[in-house]
Amino acid sequence: MTTFEEKVLNTLVKEGFFTEDQARNIRSSIDFEELSFEEYILKKLNITEKQLLDIKGRIAGVNSYIYDSAKAVDKDILAIVPQETVQQYKMVPLEKDDKNIVVGMVDPTDIRAQQALKFLLLRSKLNPVVVVITERDFVNVLTLYKGLQTEVQGALEEIEKSLSSDVSIKRGGDIGDIEFTTIKETPVTKIVAVILKHAADGKASDIHIEPLKNKTRVRYRVDGVLYSSLLLPTAVHHSIVARIKILANLRLDESRLPQDGRFSAQINGKTIDFRVSSLPTSAGEKIVMRLLDPAAVVLDFKELGLNKENLRRFEEALKRPFGMILVSGPTGSGKTTTLYTALNKVNKEGVNVVSLEDPIEYHLEGVAQSQIKPEIDYTFASGLRFLVRQDPDIIMVGEIRDSETAKLAVQASLTGHLVFSTVHTNNAIGVIPRLIDLGAEPFLIPSSVTLTVAQRLIGRLCVTCKQEVDVPSKVKRMIDEELTKLPQETLKQYEISGNYKLWQAEGCAKCNNKRTKGRIGIYEVLEMTDKLKQIIIEKEASAIKIEQEAIRQGMISMKQDGIMKALQGIVSLEDVLRVVEEQY
Repeated sequence: MTTFEEKVLNTLVKEGFFTEDQARNIRSSIDFEELSFEEYILKKLNITEKQLLDIKGRIAGVNSYIYDSAKAVDKDILAIVPQETVQQYKMVPLEKDDKNIVVGMVDPTDIRAQQALKFLLLRSKLNPVVVVITERDFVNVLTLYKGLQTEVQGALEEIEKSLSSDVSIKRGGDIGDIEFTTIKETPVTKIVAVILKHAADGKASDIHIEPLKNKTRVRYRVDGVLYSSLLLPTAVHHSIVARIKILANLRLDESRLPQDGRFSAQINGKTIDFRVSSLPTSAGEKIVMRLLDPAAVVLDFKELGLNKENLRRFEEALKRPFGMILVSGPTGSGKTTTLYTALNKVNKEGVNVVSLEDPIEYHLEGVAQSQIKPEIDYTFASGLRFLVRQDPDIIMVGEIRDSETAKLAVQASLTGHLVFSTVHTNNAIGVIPRLIDLGAEPFLIPSSVTLTVAQRLIGRLCVTCKQEVDVPSKVKRMIDEELTKLPQETLKQYEISGNYKLWQAEGCAKCNNKRTKGRIGIYEVLEMTDKLKQIIIEKEASAIKIEQEAIRQGMISMKQDGIMKALQGIVSLEDVLRVVEEQY
């Protein structure tokens, strides 16, 4: 234990965070159970990261600094302090202006680190402003050195050399040689490869490459949140866009219209599909790529978040030989994954399963999957007409988005087919009015629709750093108000009692300080009951009437499902309320 850590420990004892006996145990723990000093006391003892940081700042006599992982440190700032120095002295550059550079130190009292910093800044003439940071934030910034920034910087230097040199490339007559020389070995290709690799390594769902006024920004969406990861010179934007267009087989000479395409890449021994969308903007073309990793898709209802009463209703609907199961939610809410899981459940040797998709996101063994192509008039509607001639037992239609598709899907379910599809509505209650708006005959809906499902995705709390927190009286009243609407049998299934517990995460190295790791769905599942059939046939299928029937049949709303997952420590209540309030 260093002198600084000893001072921190003594201060924590004096301020009553834990006892002298606990401090004695820490002093005798040489390896802290394979954790560092900070990680050990944060995980084992009753102290938050902010409290620890404030104490470190007071002891060292410097300001404390909380690193925002959503804002990547600029590569020019990282270059000022070499990676070797960063690792040796546990200090990282964070911000810079014309005169000053802010440097975060895990131990600001380390004389050797201060001397090394002064030596490094002699040439730059920058004034060091030392702040104290946590070890977790140090690790988060250090990962930028190890990965994306350093690799891309090397490629950018190659581009600068080629632009400043007067060397011309001699092209041979063989077309294959031209492709290899001009595409496979270019620095731009390396940049694109690094961007793709780090997206896959970081388990990102999307990559955004955005032209701004004076730079190009690369952002990754991880667990539903966009994080800035890289800033590139504007000069390379067009080349990066061109490289991605070549991979996705898009037109290079068309930058005025949006384009869509896809390609596959081998990353870490796995084949990952990338769905590419280009959009013209005032600053240039913006590229968004969706990562589709077949190995990452979870085809298990319980892992997705469907359990207990909701799972029972869904599985009962899957056992029926015909009918429609409709899943609703906004883009990116996991609807397709839910449908794939349902298909995987019913995909057996004795049945013929076919699908119409736009696009085909994951390939399922034994399912005949067909990609629609509107440009040649192969749409969901026209494809569905041909599909019923393929003697299917089970049909999946990617989305019901027009009157013709809605009517054909209803007819298919009435003629002995089990039909899965998606509809864009805010909740399960709105699916039936939406079908009627699309032109489906109300008197046919009770016989065709079996189940409507709505869902959203929420970040799972990191199991390493989550902690139990007190439930304020105001929050307890809100929970009581929501859960008393549910039948007692349902609450017993979920093992919910009046002794509520909630959880929050502080952020740690395991979750990259994001507080969540992975996502889980919250659901509501509405059954077609005799009472609901009567409401629809009597042409009273308003949202209010359907909601009354949903409450009568004991439907668990997304808000209630989210609250129960929060009480189980799976998600934070704050995230649940944010998501459901956005939709209602």
